[in-house]
Amino acid sequence: MNVQVGDILEMKKPHPCSSKTFEVLRVGMDFKIKCQGCGREVMAARSKIEKNIKKINGVSPYKMQAQEKQKLGSD
Repeated sequence: MNVQVGDILEMKKPHPCSSKTFEVLRVGMDFKIKCQGCGREVMAARSKIEKNIKKINGVSPYKMQAQEKQKLGSD
């Protein structure tokens, strides 16, 4: 599964705060994700996260801003 830093994930099961969306902060043998509802950061094994992903909703607004700045700087 092609998950990158900055992607927004929709999970099958909700976080205890009832939010199902998480932002990816770190990718490797494990993932560090941030709940979009309450802001809590969670680290879990890659296999467990990938198994529970329902859909990848695209990139976070912060990642989009960084990409736009890079494009403007390279011109």
